[in-house]
Amino acid sequence: MLGALALLDDVDITAVVTVADDGGSSGRLRREVPGIVPPGDLRMALAALAAPDDRGELWARTFQHRFTGEGALTGHPVGNLLLVGLTQVLGDPVAALDAAGALLGARGRVLPMSTVPLEIVADVAGVDADPRDVRRIRGQVAVASTPGRVRSVAVEPADAEVCPAAADAIAAADLVILGPGSWFTSVLPHLLLPGLRLALEKTGAHRLVVLNLAPQPGETEGFSPEQHLDVLSAHAPTFRIDTVLADTDAVALPGRLSAAAGDRGARLDLAGIAVPGAPRHDPPALARALRRVLDRL
Repeated sequence: MLGALALLDDVDITAVVTVADDGGSSGRLRREVPGIVPPGDLRMALAALAAPDDRGELWARTFQHRFTGEGALTGHPVGNLLLVGLTQVLGDPVAALDAAGALLGARGRVLPMSTVPLEIVADVAGVDADPRDVRRIRGQVAVASTPGRVRSVAVEPADAEVCPAAADAIAAADLVILGPGSWFTSVLPHLLLPGLRLALEKTGAHRLVVLNLAPQPGETEGFSPEQHLDVLSAHAPTFRIDTVLADTDAVALPGRLSAAAGDRGARLDLAGIAVPGAPRHDPPALARALRRVLDRL
């Protein structure tokens, strides 16, 4: 999504990123540096927005480079360590992200949804022998990888403050985009933090939901496109959607999805936005679809 937006030369991009990652390098850093905002997803967003010149590409590759070997640094991306170091030096994760963005020549701003680390908590059915039993699963990695069907998801601490800069960016936006991404652990969390949900509900921006190309094992396995909208509405019933964007080939029953979007007051846009033969979005094609949405505004 950020790669697609960066292809549009007349947009001012702000990426608001979840801070509940507890796996890999981010998980290790959360355990070793208490209170630190997990940097992994923030790093990925910064790298996606790096300037398309030699300097930006060098820094993006460096940010994404993982240390090899057998020591304590093994597996850590350079960017994760740099973001943690900048946060400690500057005393503010937002200032750290802005400084890192300047280093990469980022074509936009990257912000955390909250300046405190969060934890994903989900109620999952089908984990035990009796499919009616529901077990509470904690942690983003555990939720994404536990067999069964996610019934509901929440973030803790439930009263965590929204990042003020993120709320301000949403209030000033012309277009707000949710998705694509892991539905329960990356997309829905934006609507589970009270301050962020309020900002998304009050903004005068056009609200666009971009659906995934396929169900995700461990989170939305067996879900139809319209079930993704059902889950979103169940978790945030007062959040209004204006447009739903989906890949033409990923929607088996477009009439049903159009009706589901219409029930929420939204229109459905179908376009070829996937890389042919591959399960990922194509940035240039996605950029063209986004341009059509922007032109309607």
